[in-house]
Amino acid sequence: QVQLVESGGGLVQPGGSLRLSCAASGFTFSVYAMSWYRQAPGKERELVARITGLGGVAQYADSMKGRFTISRDNAKNTVYLQMSSLKPVDTAVYYCNANRRTMVRQYDYWGQGTQVTVSS
Repeated sequence: QVQLVESGGGLVQPGGSLRLSCAASGFTFSVYAMSWYRQAPGKERELVARITGLGGVAQYADSMKGRFTISRDNAKNTVYLQMSSLKPVDTAVYYCNANRRTMVRQYDYWGQGTQVTVSS
């Protein structure tokens, strides 16, 4: 059974930092690209950052570059999102995603989300 379990969300003041974790199970974690998405109230879900499988190449949405860092530990089946210099506009539910495409099928898994609130 595939599971993605996010943790680490919470309330933080503007300018603060948080580290989100996503623990994966039920699939071969190392060959999947892992991503963090977020969805603010009344807005569409947007990509925050993505990291490839074995190569570990990271990509970021422009507004997150320099503030957020995605990383993965394939031995622990976990992906992380280190967030710093947080702003109120970063308030959202953050979702973990696992994705893999083969010649015949796309695999796409989602976690349940973790709330991040940036407020003074």
